[in-house]
Amino acid sequence: MILSKAKLNKEYTVNSISGKDDMVRFLFSLGCYEGEKVTIISKVATNYIINIKDSRYGIDEQLAKIIQVA
Repeated sequence: MILSKAKLNKEYTVNSISGKDDMVRFLFSLGCYEGEKVTIISKVATNYIINIKDSRYGIDEQLAKIIQVA
């Protein structure tokens, strides 16, 4: 499933990231890559606060839609 459809405060594992190279590189720089754990802390409109490696980041829905989680 894509991250934008995931439930709040539940830990998921990133399966894959598919999108434009610049978006994939940006997520990789945040520590978001295959096998990493990610949690949605909150959602406000089309913005998501996510937790990756004990750090919180704000991403938009476009980025959340290219992250496949399980």
